[in-house]
Amino acid sequence: ERAKQLRSQPAQIVEPKGLLYVQQREFAVTTPKDGSVSILGSDDATTCHIVVLRHTGSGATCLTHCDGSDTEAEVSLIMSSVKSFSNTTGCGRLEVHLVGGFNDDRQLSQKLTNQLLRAFDLQPDDVHLVTFCVTELNDREEKDIHFPIIYGIAVNVKTAEIFPATFPEKGPDEDLRSAHVLTGATLTNIYDAKMEQLHIGPYFWRPFPHVDFWLEQDDEQILQNLSTSPLAEPPHFVSHIRSTLTFLKEHPFPAHSLFPDRKPRIYKKNEEGLWEQVCSDKI
Repeated sequence: ERAKQLRSQPAQIVEPKGLLYVQQREFAVTTPKDGSVSILGSDDATTCHIVVLRHTGSGATCLTHCDGSDTEAEVSLIMSSVKSFSNTTGCGRLEVHLVGGFNDDRQLSQKLTNQLLRAFDLQPDDVHLVTFCVTELNDREEKDIHFPIIYGIAVNVKTAEIFPATFPEKGPDEDLRSAHVLTGATLTNIYDAKMEQLHIGPYFWRPFPHVDFWLEQDDEQILQNLSTSPLAEPPHFVSHIRSTLTFLKEHPFPAHSLFPDRKPRIYKKNEEGLWEQVCSDKI
């Protein structure tokens, strides 16, 4: 029922004001007390799943974008991050919402759905599954080709409302964060809710293998080889990958060009509710 209700809603366009956008293999957790961030969101999920974990007592809310790289460790991480904001002796319960995936040829979505259910089931705490809009429950078919119905969601941290969403702005540091994923990152917490600051990096990687070869390929080759579900990708998938590969080519050694002082890039919301970089000297 809950999945049906969610699927029937049109995707809302979420503007950058008050938004914290979460990319693949990132997570962020905050509470209703946050004066900077009121919406957590992520999109472009094809076989990936977006997970929202919330404690009803404290209102602490975590959103993450899982791709099946290390699901058990990721679930433990988001559980402890939400519990660190929640006095578990008080009232309230942990609720989880799973959205994403579709009936893809390689059954990657189904595998991830099973991994997530198993990982939450293994937790010592009780977790209540409230929204289950994944894989076959998020699938539509058009001319024998399967697609996800919902590619992205947002959660309002103040009201706990969850809705299908798209995001014109995915920043800051979109290419840098995507490069981190493409070079094999593990799940990373990008937000310090106590300081209300977004922390990006420091990230380090080796030069990306065959980056020139990939940049020379046509769109179809990139789509076929660098996507888990080539037929169902959103239209900007290839340009996003090209942009990330170009970034990796320009920064083969991030320790030199991006993080010479080994410190993260730190952003705070300004008066307009947009991210602005903070000089590290001021911290």
